[in-house]
Amino acid sequence: MAGGITDTGELYSPYVGLVYMFNLIVGTGALTMPKAFATAGWLVSLVLLMFLGFMSYMTTTFVVEAMAAANAQLRWKRMEKRKEDDEDEDSSSGVSDSDVLLQDGYERAETRPILSVQRRGSANIFEITERVEMGQMASMFFNKVGVNLFYFCIIIYLYGDLAIYAAAVPVSLMQVTCSVTGNHSCSVGDSTKYNDTDKCWGPIRRIDAYRLYLAAFTLLLGPFTFFNVQKTKYLQIMTSLMRWIAFILMIILALIRISRGQAEGHPSMAELSGIRNLFGVCVYSFMCQHSLPSLITPISKKKHVNKLVLLDYVLILAFYSLLSFTAIYCFRNDTLMDMYTLNFTNCDIVSVAFIRYFLGLFPVFTISTNFPIIAVTLRNNWKTLFHREGGTYPWLVDRIVFPAITLVPPVLVAFCTHDLESLVGITGAYAGNGIQYLIPAFLAYCSRKDTQLVFGSGTVNKHLSPFRHSFWIVFVLIWGFSCFIFVTANIVLSESKL
Repeated sequence: MAGGITDTGELYSPYVGLVYMFNLIVGTGALTMPKAFATAGWLVSLVLLMFLGFMSYMTTTFVVEAMAAANAQLRWKRMEKRKEDDEDEDSSSGVSDSDVLLQDGYERAETRPILSVQRRGSANIFEITERVEMGQMASMFFNKVGVNLFYFCIIIYLYGDLAIYAAAVPVSLMQVTCSVTGNHSCSVGDSTKYNDTDKCWGPIRRIDAYRLYLAAFTLLLGPFTFFNVQKTKYLQIMTSLMRWIAFILMIILALIRISRGQAEGHPSMAELSGIRNLFGVCVYSFMCQHSLPSLITPISKKKHVNKLVLLDYVLILAFYSLLSFTAIYCFRNDTLMDMYTLNFTNCDIVSVAFIRYFLGLFPVFTISTNFPIIAVTLRNNWKTLFHREGGTYPWLVDRIVFPAITLVPPVLVAFCTHDLESLVGITGAYAGNGIQYLIPAFLAYCSRKDTQLVFGSGTVNKHLSPFRHSFWIVFVLIWGFSCFIFVTANIVLSESKL
């Protein structure tokens, strides 16, 4: 996530990039969206989903623009360095009168806009050929306070991510195994509502089973935080395939139930009390800005990259709408689970046992592969935040302290609550708001300012956002800060009513 300049990797076509981006955005957040839709009302949910999709697309174009500006600055600095090296060689070998005249002309040319260099036949200086991660862009365009705020925001978001994952796996295991072994076999998705104090196996309560699974999850996957883990190509293919099979199955099963006249859902048009969670879930479900450098840079032809991104967002918006609308009309509001897959573990909904277990345990397989990767990313961000030039960490701090402060807080949060809708909502509403709206807007503003300062006011970034007017940056910033205030006020008012 927040890192330095890394290798671009193998190039791929724009349409492969479109598929990768689709897979990145459509993840765990989509599983909590049907419940959020039901609690906020279908009309409010649809309007907010479309608006937040538009906002996310706008800030995505801001990040692409900042990536191009960062590439231009890195390329220009290398050109300057080569000039200095050439000058040093000339001075060491002796300088003639003609060399002095040539050097004088060269220095005058140096003050001209960078476009003059492009006209001489060099590659377009704004071409995105190097992968510059968001952390590197923050270091290039922000001051020290801005860089620290960036890392703080991304660390909080990753903590929320890990807490959601640490709760989702035990919840799925608890729901599936307690339903299988208890007296209420095969009834996860029916109208029966279970409390945490209800029995699961003999004297073991459901909350006890949840915490046992959480402990096992932590013991099995927690140690990976102390090592380096990478997501391999084949692991990505496997998890993507499982995700798409699960999503398609849920949509088809819901449509079949609706077509047979077995639909139970009667969603309301608007429930303002559900907007807070819906906002957080939608922000979380459109999150991709932090991973754009690794997605966009390897695309072979970037001329129409903004149009491809727009197509991606339209497809994702249609997919989220289809998934959520089939869910809220198929199931009653009070029976929709935080993790939508669990609604299909009921025998009355799905008669085939294999499909019931596949959907019920689907989050276990996919989330378990992502948890160590995100944990290592968070650990590395902690190291980067406290790193000082030329310094190294003691072995105890590097190998024990940083992994521990990465792993312990999200596990404690998951131990205290398994309310996935709230976890996703709060993570998206706060840290997600910063990453998706505020940071891209500031990156666009600062990169435009730096570009004009370095290259001259006549220089045009070939990847300039379609929302190039400064009004849009101000609009995004006002929107982002307003959302902070709205969500906080909503939480305070909700707590005061209890």
